Order: sequence, then structure tokens, then C-alpha cells
Amino acid sequence: MATNPFQFIQEVRTETKKVVWPTRRETMITTVMVFIMCAFASLFFFLVDQVLGYGVGLVLG
Repeated sequence: MATNPFQFIQEVRTETKKVVWPTRRETMITTVMVFIMCAFASLFFFLVDQVLGYGVGLVLG
């Protein structure tokens, strides 16, 4: 554990060098997958909302 700021900065730089950054291709694929999953989730919750709204309308109407 770092006891002074200089040692802390050295340890942070050492740990930062261990980071493996994703490639541009990996980043693009991940971004596209996130958008696709958001679209599926939006569609799913929209359909569930419509079905539940229809069901509540039948019960109360």
C-alpha cells in the first residue's frame, strides 16, 4: 500500500501498463451488440406493456 503520493503514482502507472485495451474492431462489435440488445429489450418491454394494458383494460372496462 502506498504511503506517499510519489509511490502511489508509481504503483498506478505500473498497474496501468497491465491494462489490455480492446481493439477498434472489438469496440465496434461490442457497440453494435449493445444497440441490438437495447432494441430487443425495448421491443420486449413494449409488447409486455401492451399485453398488460390490454389485460387491465379487459378487467376494469
